[in-house]
Amino acid sequence: MSKKNNSIVNRKKIFCFHVISSLSVRHGGPSRVVAQLVDKLACDDQFLVTLLSQKIFFDAVVDIFNERVSLLISESKFQIALSFGLPIRALINSEAQLTPPSIIHNHGLWQPANHWTASTARRFGIPLVVQPHGMLEPWALQHKALKKRLGMALFQRRDLETAKVLVATSADEYRNFRRLGLTQPVAVIPNGIDLAAAGGSKVERARTAGDRTVLFLSRVHKVKGLTNLVQAWAQVRPTGWRLQIAGPDEGGHLAEVLRAAQAVGVAGSIDYLGEVDGARKTEVYHNADLFVLPTFSENFGVVVAEALSHGLPVITTRGAPWADLETHGCGWWVDIGVEPLATALRQAMALNDDERRAMGERGRAYVQRYNWADIARQMADVYRWVLGQGARPDCVRLD
Repeated sequence: MSKKNNSIVNRKKIFCFHVISSLSVRHGGPSRVVAQLVDKLACDDQFLVTLLSQKIFFDAVVDIFNERVSLLISESKFQIALSFGLPIRALINSEAQLTPPSIIHNHGLWQPANHWTASTARRFGIPLVVQPHGMLEPWALQHKALKKRLGMALFQRRDLETAKVLVATSADEYRNFRRLGLTQPVAVIPNGIDLAAAGGSKVERARTAGDRTVLFLSRVHKVKGLTNLVQAWAQVRPTGWRLQIAGPDEGGHLAEVLRAAQAVGVAGSIDYLGEVDGARKTEVYHNADLFVLPTFSENFGVVVAEALSHGLPVITTRGAPWADLETHGCGWWVDIGVEPLATALRQAMALNDDERRAMGERGRAYVQRYNWADIARQMADVYRWVLGQGARPDCVRLD
């Protein structure tokens, strides 16, 4: 366990706990989102930020670069202890007693770690912010539906209703909160992206005739719609194009995707790159000509913003809140299914390199609004409002 940076709390400051059940690099979006958010929040001198989590020994976690963030991770040798949230339960209770935070930001739902966090907030009377990170989306609720209905009845609804404010990353996610009968204020704040990682203009690699790439980069999970993409790829059977799939295999879904590709005769034009990160991830984006996310459900879809920041036109579905792709002329926003994906792929591949490059540059300009510094400022204003230290921000909806 790392040592806290701040042992004495200046009462004029805002002492903020952020809690997430896992910061593992294997768990994709939420881990990285939380890491980026706390990094930028801690740049504001008013905030003392502590990030609490748990992990199994030897599990790699995402990097926290800001030394002003106090990182507290409770470790266990036993996965079952993590499954019941026991390490983080002890950690958050002891920390809340030692140095009571001004506010707690709880990332995620359903996990015992999230429940213990809400319980601690109730016990000590600490204002709670809850950010579901897409876990209340319709597709997500249908996954293990019986278990989630039981969890909602036993503890999750009470934990949600404990929150002073909920955080949604899109208007669609906000509407889903309301459909579930959640009446608290909702701060609609998108996720940010690391614009610096994309660099400046897209680095163009030397291309030869018939040397083009469509990239999928995300978790290889059923929710991402990869089997639909394989079927669409088989319909289009593009000459001179390859499909690259990059990302961690979750639950063995990769084998299902590859079997589907073999069955429809396109396995020879599909490459699996494995999990990519850092410089390798940037290289994969720069070497692509088109990005596709055929998802069933996203509360935001960070990889869409990342792809746009790297100058790639994007195809995604109405399962992700990216209607602006078409509004800003930088991609296709299509119905979920094989036929719409195939149509969009044909249209994108029919463009010449200059036309696709122009779409990518429009996308790069559009996503500048998703820089983490601005996102963190919005979140900080929400905390101040909850604590009675500022006016209600424009991002907070009461309707």
